[in-house]
Amino acid sequence: MHERLESPSMIDETSRPPSSLRILSLNCWGLKYIAKLRNERLTEIANQIAAADPPPEIVGLQECWTQQDYDVIREKTKHFLPYGKFYFSGIFGGGLVILSKWPIEESSMTQYPLNGRPAAFYRGDWFVGKGVAYARIRMGPTRRDIAEVFCTHLHAPYETEPHDSYICHRTAQAWEIAKLMRGAAERGHLVIGLGDFNMTPMSLAHRIIETHSRARDIWRVLYPNSSIGAAKDKVEQMRNVPMPNAEYNLTKNGATCDSALNTWRWNKAHSQRLAKGENVQIDPTVDDPNAKRLDYIFFSSGSHHDATNGRPSAEWTLQEANVGMTARHPTLYCSLSDHFSVEATLVRNLDEPLSTTSNGPYALPEAYLPIAIYDEILATISKYDARERIQRRLRLGHFGYQFFLTVGCLIGVWWVPHNYVAFILMLISSLSLSVGVIDGLMGGLFVSSELRALKEFEWEVRNTKERALARAGKEGPPATS
Repeated sequence: MHERLESPSMIDETSRPPSSLRILSLNCWGLKYIAKLRNERLTEIANQIAAADPPPEIVGLQECWTQQDYDVIREKTKHFLPYGKFYFSGIFGGGLVILSKWPIEESSMTQYPLNGRPAAFYRGDWFVGKGVAYARIRMGPTRRDIAEVFCTHLHAPYETEPHDSYICHRTAQAWEIAKLMRGAAERGHLVIGLGDFNMTPMSLAHRIIETHSRARDIWRVLYPNSSIGAAKDKVEQMRNVPMPNAEYNLTKNGATCDSALNTWRWNKAHSQRLAKGENVQIDPTVDDPNAKRLDYIFFSSGSHHDATNGRPSAEWTLQEANVGMTARHPTLYCSLSDHFSVEATLVRNLDEPLSTTSNGPYALPEAYLPIAIYDEILATISKYDARERIQRRLRLGHFGYQFFLTVGCLIGVWWVPHNYVAFILMLISSLSLSVGVIDGLMGGLFVSSELRALKEFEWEVRNTKERALARAGKEGPPATS
């Protein structure tokens, strides 16, 4: 649902370009029927956004799955965020929302070509149709006053890397959103990418986004030596840094998930005390080995070009960033979500007159990852491709087996002496055919579609690798379809 609530004062806002911009991103954990205390928590999330100081001007929400929860948040924030969009995708919806102080001129929902498997119904990633929610926001009267916002929620990791069977999907998703963000940057607009990226800093997906979109991770701009994983992770242990406490993880490492201060990550004893109504307090200096940063705000300044010398000049710069929404529910004493928010303030350079600058479309400088990284991505694609081809053969073989079992049961009905035996054979026949058809459809249709999406991803990576080799003065084979 795309809402435009306009009044003369709201319309007047677009005639005065902003000198600063406050951004907030939060995974609300609003899974219907599954997330605990959903209604109470999301209502309080709305209250906290409405009471924020300074108030956010662009908000991206993830896992806001229901229209009901969206309407509650809209009702409580519409006095300062009069524009909003609830994005629809997949079978159950993508759970993505963008709220804005300024009008949304255009919007779209782009689903990721690679996004989980329907057989993993208990995980749900495929069924919700994860993708990128896009909004083009008009902040003022000129071409320089446009922000292009990309809100997303990447595929969840269910195992640790490199053993995560979905790493290929998440890598492809990072590649996809990086392309969208780069396109917006080449239009000369301010680009904001935000959401739950389900990745750790400096991971493969993170490097793809920063390199190919040319957008910057706001936290690493301010804290370049912040953690690149949970303290217990091998990559972080290799840095030989002291064990961080919970407060340090929030203020310096930007940890938004699995914090010792988040009640939904507490041990059983603390959770039971909380469930009885006790306001359990955790010392912020407690060791925090599990906390990590999964939520991000990326930005690419709406660079404009000086007409006199043709050189780019950064229009937006980062002023501050923080982890927010750490306050607990006032009566239930639980955290408002299983994630904390990430927030940032950008400031704008409006000193140069518009007459001497232009932010029209232009090509960004080419930037590439090391060649070994492209080889790593291609190896991941090849490994996953082989896995899915085996899966297709197994599923189609299972369909054939169930089909012949069904035929055998139907033939057997003619020869059995008792009716109850005939009933059992008919039941087995029906169930076998149902299971076989489902597996056959997944093997014949879904896996085939997935393999084609893999081929597209592989071509793009090979093509980019070849351009990187050409730039480095090396020869690579031409890309072929």
